[in-house]
Amino acid sequence: MSGHRLNVLWGVNARHALYREDGRWYHHLERFPGALFDRNGYVLFRTETAYLTSPYLRRGVEVNIPGGISNMPAYVRVRG
Repeated sequence: MSGHRLNVLWGVNARHALYREDGRWYHHLERFPGALFDRNGYVLFRTETAYLTSPYLRRGVEVNIPGGISNMPAYVRVRG
């Protein structure tokens, strides 16, 4: 599975789409709107500011989301 494929399949229309099965670790989003996907859904960041100011993301070399994106209020469950 890939972020690009889910982005198209689920009609999210993100300019940058990243996938991680467990929803905990990602590379950084670089284009917006951007979306982080896991096996059951996604979180869409409409702007870079929304992404950079999200209190749910731990930014370093990569992005860590403790507990996974499915625990974020903006999470959209598509299946599961």
